Amino acid sequence: AIAHAPPPPPPELSGEADGMIRVTVLGSGTNVHPTRAAAGYLVQTDQTFLLDFGPRTLSNLITSGVDRHRITHILFSHFHADHFADFIPFFFDAVIFCKYQGGTRPPLTLIGPHGTAKLMRAMMTTFPSFNRAPFRVTIREVSDRAFRLGETRIKPGTVTHAPRLHCVGYRIEYQDHVVTYSGDSLYCDNLVRLCHEADLAILDCSFPENRPGAGHLHAGLCGRVAQEAGINQLVLSHFYPIAERYDVCAQAGNYFSGRIRMARDLLKLKA
Repeated sequence: AIAHAPPPPPPELSGEADGMIRVTVLGSGTNVHPTRAAAGYLVQTDQTFLLDFGPRTLSNLITSGVDRHRITHILFSHFHADHFADFIPFFFDAVIFCKYQGGTRPPLTLIGPHGTAKLMRAMMTTFPSFNRAPFRVTIREVSDRAFRLGETRIKPGTVTHAPRLHCVGYRIEYQDHVVTYSGDSLYCDNLVRLCHEADLAILDCSFPENRPGAGHLHAGLCGRVAQEAGINQLVLSHFYPIAERYDVCAQAGNYFSGRIRMARDLLKLKA
């Protein structure tokens, strides 16, 4: 089990005070990457929640200073291991913290595409100590209908990634600010719609344009999505090691005239 949580973050780390959306990149790489954690993002509005929870992102969440035991919602884009594997130690730690270390936590809601309930219920009934968590766990499947967490509006959208696997991206709207997260995706109309006039879009840039791979955007397509959607700032993320051998920002810039930056672990963004 993981040791006790660090103190809660100072109020200024929340987006609630100034009405902005704050994002901390917990992981900007892929499943097994030599220097980056896999996919994961901490989002702070009037709520504090996670987008995906890939390998090594739990350590970065702890490093960020945010109290993991105050996380009430985790939104998964899909269930390839590089997007959810650290949920397992996170949940086991939460059970131990509440059962044996005198801790408490609010209820936890797990949100994801079709298949979320089947996978999570199998996990809860199979993994030792998971089936009797001392806090309420709610599982919710989403597709293409918006919902609210407090004052934050979240619009999931089905994207194209892998055959027979439902995958979603998320559009987050809070007080006239918009952040879009693609999850894993190919170029598709739904992704362009999710990104429409977003202040910030975090897109799957698994590969350079000159070395494309199956099931993912490459840098040029990231630029194309950004330009067609009319976003303000493009953040490239989810890098396979080969992507870092080329100037993916320049490749995206051949299609998109706005600001472009490469994500890195623990990078703080706001929109």
